[in-house]
Amino acid sequence: MKQTIKRMVWASAMLASAWAADGAMQPNIIFIFADDWGYGDFGKHGSSFCKTPNLDRMAEEGIDFANFTVNSPVCSPSRVAVMTGQFPARHSIHQHFQSVKAHIKRGMADWLDPQAPMLPRMLKEAGYATGHFGKWHLGSVADSPTEEAYGYDRFATFNGSGKNEIPKGGLSSVDHAERFIRDFKDRPFFVNLWLHEVHTPHFPQERFMEKFKHLGEAEQVYAAVIAEGDEAVGRVFKLLKELDLDETTLVVFSTDNGPEHSDENKDHKEKGLGKFYSVGETGGLKGEKRSLFSGGIRVPFLVRWPGVVPQGKTDTTSVITAVDLLPTFLEVAGVPLPQGYRPDGQSVFAAFKGEPFARTKPIYWEWRGGANEEYTWPSLGVRDGKWKLLVNKQTQQAELYDLENDWAEQNNVAAGFPEIVEQLTAQLDRWKNELPTEPSARCLSKARQKKN
Repeated sequence: MKQTIKRMVWASAMLASAWAADGAMQPNIIFIFADDWGYGDFGKHGSSFCKTPNLDRMAEEGIDFANFTVNSPVCSPSRVAVMTGQFPARHSIHQHFQSVKAHIKRGMADWLDPQAPMLPRMLKEAGYATGHFGKWHLGSVADSPTEEAYGYDRFATFNGSGKNEIPKGGLSSVDHAERFIRDFKDRPFFVNLWLHEVHTPHFPQERFMEKFKHLGEAEQVYAAVIAEGDEAVGRVFKLLKELDLDETTLVVFSTDNGPEHSDENKDHKEKGLGKFYSVGETGGLKGEKRSLFSGGIRVPFLVRWPGVVPQGKTDTTSVITAVDLLPTFLEVAGVPLPQGYRPDGQSVFAAFKGEPFARTKPIYWEWRGGANEEYTWPSLGVRDGKWKLLVNKQTQQAELYDLENDWAEQNNVAAGFPEIVEQLTAQLDRWKNELPTEPSARCLSKARQKKN
């Protein structure tokens, strides 16, 4: 009898938490984050060899945003921005997580601080079931916190803590996500589905390889891997319709940075296929992964929510960035920002609904990954209004772009607008002065603390 009463109390609590502050039912939220896709890597954006029917359909049934950027040109800091709603440099995360030695060299933490503001925890406290499936890469050393420390009810990851790890050959990321959605279909849920595709090593499935056998070797492998990621998106939408959740679920698709570049070496230390097969397309944008130019940080961004998000629209004016996701998702859920929380982004829910949106906050970038490639020399960047400034103070380089008239960043206009260069340089200096000079002791491995 007592257990029955407990279950009734729990059910009543869950029902009450399913309603947003404005009295509307809290929607489900699914964020699909692919890996290393270029802006031009799906059909609607003009890919020359990839086929993405599910993503094309998602764009037709929602909004395709052309001015979305991530907040780093590489994986880990890009994901930190999504999780915290703050620029990754605020958390001393400047590159992808790897070895303690590399972290020390770059002045960065060994993992994302679980005590930092955290999107899944905020939604969990508002009554959402929270799940994370797929890539993690928010800590890479042996004593990194496990994923539940960040606010997840359930998770299955790779490049993570090793707890509930997704084994090769076992259930896929989307398999785990589907199971979670079925299990929590009767209450609001938040899902991070972070796909491996198309990061190296590549593991193309034979059925997709056969589909693209007419292509050259590298393009065949790449298109096959893209097709697998596209199929995962299609599976999510199929399940939502099966469970009658389609009209109560916001789905957002993006990718963590621009495409990897190909090289001539087919050898790879890991199993699978390496960079030779990385032939992603930027859609004509300058730069690629590891670059603060548009090809490294402007990526696909699709939003779909039947009845709320207009269908078949391409938005070329709304300036949106990854730190906007946290305040946007909270507004969607009817959840206020926590007291004292300082977001670097702003809610763009109005843009999701097809309404006019004017950005009021600047966007900042930092890159500490070296300048040994053609487009990797910028170490800092800022966008404010239509202007984007890229600088490297060590090499005394600076380039300025008018993004309203030069979307692909082809014309450096720094010489013609020295006052804008001076103004934005001063903004960058003020921003840098706000940042921590060293990582928090909470985010250092035991081995590193002993060295200190």
